[in-house]
Amino acid sequence: MSEVPTVFLIDDDQAVRDAIGLLLQASGLAVETFANAADFLEAGVIQRPGCLLLDVRMPGLSGLDLQKQLRAQGHRVPIIFMTGHGDVPMAIRAMKAGAFDFIEKPFQGQTLLARIREALTLDQRERRRQACRDDAAARMALLSPREREVLERVAEGQYNKVIAAELGISLSTVEIHRKRVMEKLKADSLSDLIRLLALLNEGD
Repeated sequence: MSEVPTVFLIDDDQAVRDAIGLLLQASGLAVETFANAADFLEAGVIQRPGCLLLDVRMPGLSGLDLQKQLRAQGHRVPIIFMTGHGDVPMAIRAMKAGAFDFIEKPFQGQTLLARIREALTLDQRERRRQACRDDAAARMALLSPREREVLERVAEGQYNKVIAAELGISLSTVEIHRKRVMEKLKADSLSDLIRLLALLNEGD
């Protein structure tokens, strides 16, 4: 059973956590609250599906510092920043670093809910895409070095006889390798191969 997408609310203001937490729960959203970034990191929930609703200014690790740390570790969870002291440079820094949105307090509840739902949808879509990339990578790992060489040339649009000449093998051997490549990658056509390679390159 898949995990329920959760809004991870991180704000050092108890009143803000209570108010936003109630709003999210009343709207049918799962929410977990944290008083600071350190508590969030210690909880070990970053791998779970969801999004972060994150205060910018907090004691200790700031919201922007947490964003930087998560990105450095390869996490791509959507982050919606909140602040009561917002300024343009701070907003630009957050957005350039990949923030999903930047909202100034006080904000309209419905506006916040709409952006949170969009962030959760994005996270779900990206997780599905990452699962597809992981599956494609696992299939690629099944190929032998020679099969990879054939695949690279097939993807470039080379004919079998050209591949045979370049690799110094017979045409029938190329055909055998090509057939195995298609089977291992579960591809029915050249376009399937191209799409699979493009999907893998997205992660580079």
